[in-house]
Amino acid sequence: MTFQTDRVGFVTNGTAEADAAAARLRERYGDVPVDEASVVVALGGDGLMLQSLHQAMGRNVPVYGMNFGSVGFLMNVFSEDHLAERLAAAQATRIYPLSMTVLSTSGVTQMALALNEVSLFRSTYQAAKIQIVVDGETRLDELICDGVLLSTPAGSTAYNLSAHGPILPIDAPLLALTPISPFRPRRWRGAILGNRAEVKFITREAAKRPVSAVADNVEFQNVLEVVIREDRDSGVTLLFDPGTSLEERVLTEQFRY
Repeated sequence: MTFQTDRVGFVTNGTAEADAAAARLRERYGDVPVDEASVVVALGGDGLMLQSLHQAMGRNVPVYGMNFGSVGFLMNVFSEDHLAERLAAAQATRIYPLSMTVLSTSGVTQMALALNEVSLFRSTYQAAKIQIVVDGETRLDELICDGVLLSTPAGSTAYNLSAHGPILPIDAPLLALTPISPFRPRRWRGAILGNRAEVKFITREAAKRPVSAVADNVEFQNVLEVVIREDRDSGVTLLFDPGTSLEERVLTEQFRY
């Protein structure tokens, strides 16, 4: 992927440390508004990276992160030096979001995109009851649980992994379907689906057992049905220093213990 390394737009997570670093970088390398940049440099953590990627959708602008957060799985090591050279040498990874269409109990339809996962959660003390339909066929008539999620390969090392879901290779045409604290069927641990699959979650007893749906950081309450499919028209590009690509990070994560 080619782009102008002299048209950089900087964004931060708003911490004093990240803001101070951004000020020094702007002085050294210049700065353009993000909506005019050919590459965005994000100084923060994985949350800022997801936010920046969502803003870059549809603009074909890559995002290069430098870590000022906690985990920084999607970020590079911070350095003020040789930024143009690092950007020019960076390895690009293209990822695609999930499109979530939600029908609420009041009949309202809303949509959102998720780069990591779409999750359903119980909203009260009572367990959720969720029917799972894949490509028009009911695969699980009733999952009694705290929730359930559908993850992209990029998101498979995030909440999906914490819920004991599988890690997916970043370039695999797959999605991970993972229950969250399942009660019945107790031994069901989820499924791996092709990325062309359409997944529908149908909530049972929705008035008595309210459920919310979350696409990354967008949440909708009192959902009745949620339909999810991969959106191949809204891809985004992350940039990583050589030897630290997202593919390598996902592979390394599989051998941690």
